[in-house]
Amino acid sequence: MPSAIMIKYASTRFMIKDNFLYSDITAVIIIKANYNVYNTLGFGFLERVYENAIMIELNKLGLSGEKQKQIDVYYDNEKVGLYFADIVIENKIIVELKATEIISVEHEIQLVNYFKATDLEVGLLLNFGRQPEYKRKVLLNELKKKTNKA
Repeated sequence: MPSAIMIKYASTRFMIKDNFLYSDITAVIIIKANYNVYNTLGFGFLERVYENAIMIELNKLGLSGEKQKQIDVYYDNEKVGLYFADIVIENKIIVELKATEIISVEHEIQLVNYFKATDLEVGLLLNFGRQPEYKRKVLLNELKKKTNKA
């Protein structure tokens, strides 16, 4: 049974479900690429180094992705800013890379904001800290519509 957690950010609550949407890509290929890169480079580099290495590894494993994909952010139907997602894989999965001690709640909120600004529903946080770490999150589009009305 999938689990869900509630995150309260500002005055809005978000339900993030861990489920198995695109698990064939996330669990098998992207996480494998993550560990291949970590086992080769270790920790201590800047995120950009890991981003370039992950792209090489994903290509070797048969996936295509776009680095630093621009995501426009709208408020009341007006563009108010933009984000750059580290990697978007096959227009299905957002990959956010970190090179910190641990994945924090702020990193998870960053991924939630990417979900809110796109129709993408699946994301991975990959951390290249002292120990490799990842978190897979899903925010279904039908839940986004409900939370935006709250």
